[in-house]
Parts: sequence; C-alpha cells; structure tokens
Amino acid sequence: MTLALDSAAQDLLFREARTANTFTDEAVTDEQVQAIYDLVKYAPTAFNQQPLRVVLVRSPEGRERLLQHMAEGNRPKTASAPLVAILAADNEFHEELPTQLPHFPQAKDVFFSERTVRERSAALNAALQVGYFIIGVRAAGLAAGPMTGFDAAGIDKEFFSDGEHSVLAVVNIGKPGEDAWFPRSPRLDYGQVVTTV
Repeated sequence: MTLALDSAAQDLLFREARTANTFTDEAVTDEQVQAIYDLVKYAPTAFNQQPLRVVLVRSPEGRERLLQHMAEGNRPKTASAPLVAILAADNEFHEELPTQLPHFPQAKDVFFSERTVRERSAALNAALQVGYFIIGVRAAGLAAGPMTGFDAAGIDKEFFSDGEHSVLAVVNIGKPGEDAWFPRSPRLDYGQVVTTV
C-alpha cells in the first residue's frame, strides 16, 4: 500500500466514481452543498486567488433559463438532476485579494492589473477548483455529471450579466439513477503518460 487513503476511499473518489447521466429524485440539501464547499475550498490556487464562483440552480425558472443554453444531448440530464451547479471563473477575483499579498506584494497592482493575464489566471485556477469540486461531490456520497456542452456566451449573459465571469462547467449533482453510467472508456497507462528526465 503506497497511498495514504484506504482502498474504500480510493474507490469512492476515483476508481468507482463515474460521470452520472441519470439521477434519482432524492434532493441535494443546502447542508450537503455547504459541506462540499467547506472541504473543497482548500484547493490550491496561485496567490490564493480562489476565482471559482458557483451558482446553484434549484428553481424551475432557473432551470428553464439554463436549459435553453445546454447542448441538446445534455438537456434531459440537466432537466432531471436534483441540483445543478454552474461553475464559473470570476475574472475580477483580484478585487477580493488582500491589498498586500505576503509572498508577492506587487501581485495585485502589477501582475493582475492586465485583464488578459487575469482572465488566463482565473480560468486556470478556477479549473483546478472545478476538479476539487467534483471530488468533493463524490466525497459527499453523491454523483457528479460535469458537462462543457453548452453555449458559454449564452450562460454568461443569462447568469453573469456583469460581464466579469466566464462559465467553465455545468455540473449535475445527485444520487445516481437507473442506467446512470456509460461503459467506462479506457484510460492511458502510466508508461504512456509519465516520462522521467
């Protein structure tokens, strides 16, 4: 055994975890989402910028607003999931940073003053947080159905009218339903991915 996690935890978070395509109608509570966030907020981000923003879609009206921007094949999944989370990068994350960062005091005024640099940094670091969010959903005993098949500009306009956020993923969340999984696709082996220099 070379991993600190026991085999059951490894299975829950990785080996047996799958992208769910159907869900039961069992509700996902605010308490569950709070517990997920309280776990995944420790994801690493450059300068601790934490650019991820989450919009929980619970109401029928919110669901209809979202569905019109989802790819056709994703609409039934999103329509039937107990909870849907829109995960976006806040391109103005630097406004939440302390005035002086202890390890790089000039970051806020110099590094993040350029919009293009901020947007690239927000997208990368929020994507790291998205990965942690999915693992957190699994840790709560729920299934995640992350998707990128949507009209990003439409979702940004519909849910982030300030123009300062960029959607990265839409994640359906709940208990897996009947025939929830597609057959597992192959994964690359260690030797195909890892080189040593």
